[in-house]
Amino acid sequence: MRVYIGEKLLESDTALPKPRPFEIYDSRLPGFTLRVQPSGVRSYYARLGRSRRVALGKVGALPPEKARKRCQQVLGNIANRRHPLHGLGGTIGLTLGEFIKDTYVPWARASRPRTAENTLEKLNRLFRTWYPEPLSSITAERIELWKARRLNTGRKPTTVIRDLFTLSSVLSRAVKVGELSANPIRRVDKPRFDRMPRVRFLDESEEARLRDALQERDMEMRKARESANVWREERDEDVLSTLPHFGDRLTPAVLLSMNTGLRRGELLKLRWRSIDFGRRLLTVEGPDAKSRQTRHVPLNDEAMSVLNRWFEHSTGGPRVFYSSTGFKSAWMNILKRAGIVKFRWHDLRHHFASRLVQRGVPLNTVRDLLGHSSIAMSLRYAHLAPDQRRDAVARLNQKPLLELSLRVPWNSLPTGGSSPAAPTVEAAGSGRAVPTPFPPNVPIYEVCGLSACAASQLCLDFSI
Repeated sequence: MRVYIGEKLLESDTALPKPRPFEIYDSRLPGFTLRVQPSGVRSYYARLGRSRRVALGKVGALPPEKARKRCQQVLGNIANRRHPLHGLGGTIGLTLGEFIKDTYVPWARASRPRTAENTLEKLNRLFRTWYPEPLSSITAERIELWKARRLNTGRKPTTVIRDLFTLSSVLSRAVKVGELSANPIRRVDKPRFDRMPRVRFLDESEEARLRDALQERDMEMRKARESANVWREERDEDVLSTLPHFGDRLTPAVLLSMNTGLRRGELLKLRWRSIDFGRRLLTVEGPDAKSRQTRHVPLNDEAMSVLNRWFEHSTGGPRVFYSSTGFKSAWMNILKRAGIVKFRWHDLRHHFASRLVQRGVPLNTVRDLLGHSSIAMSLRYAHLAPDQRRDAVARLNQKPLLELSLRVPWNSLPTGGSSPAAPTVEAAGSGRAVPTPFPPNVPIYEVCGLSACAASQLCLDFSI
């Protein structure tokens, strides 16, 4: 259907929804289209070919004359070999790459110094083909197609969501500085994923094997140090310092993580001044925390013992642990020695939280100790708590000791006085009836709390 698309058409029956979607083509501007959905949603489009079109806006949010002008701009851009949305919804000519270089990079390095380089590397790796294009060309439809391709190549939904958040940080900054009117990622459907994934933590056997492997490793390193010192003494060389408790930093780092739930980054940045031995309190400084919020973690007996013994190994530096590789090689080797598979260093943090929840510690307390900004992050451990749901389902396994039925001949009962025939209590399945006396001169239905009209038929069943 070809007709002039204006206010008159929108108010007529011609543009009302039908059981199937349909399109109305403008009679004056080729390519200007009105699409009507069965749901009642009506949208303007610039049709560029049989299978290609550009959304201009929805009826109600955009007047038809303004939609017509936008369509003319889109068609002009195509004729001049520019991007269809060049100059629409953003600064004319400002590309994504120019905005990142001139505006986003200085802001990210000043405001997000810890993650800035990683974010910029990810933007370049994932979206560098979009850098020459205008900011306004990054539409929700285009992002949806990019998301679908990523998911179809086997990327996990959580990975795709993190990638979208990376791009969203750039577009949100563009909105705040006035280069975009809105962030299109807000209109993109986020992939669904399991918000309660399985938590990996050590069972009793695995924890015992890990502790044994750490002790064996420390013993081997102490023996190697003693042997090396004997060799040095025989040659009149300076001996190395003894290892009174641990072979190196791996064992105290693992044990401290298991008893405090610190992230690896927080552990490597931990300073001796952040540990209050008198109050048995460890402080994670805000600049070192992932959430940028300072938190305080009480130290239990094992954590205090580990720190006191490791302090004897200290060389006087400010940090508790020095490691350029983050224990990566030593950690993989100790897991192999202990026979533990699919267990990351970060899972020590899960192990800490899981043990707390299993011992009945409230989830909000666990959230506070882990430094989660929201309790939603701590709900992944909820299934490990002593659960009332388990007790509720277990009640279905319980069998009553005795089922009794109280049968009273109400039809023969006068409205006043006591019953001429005594009621009986019958054990279910036994066939034996036992007389049950009621108070004299009191109607039985009053004893049971019933009105006379409701007492024509009655059978009271209860279990013991």
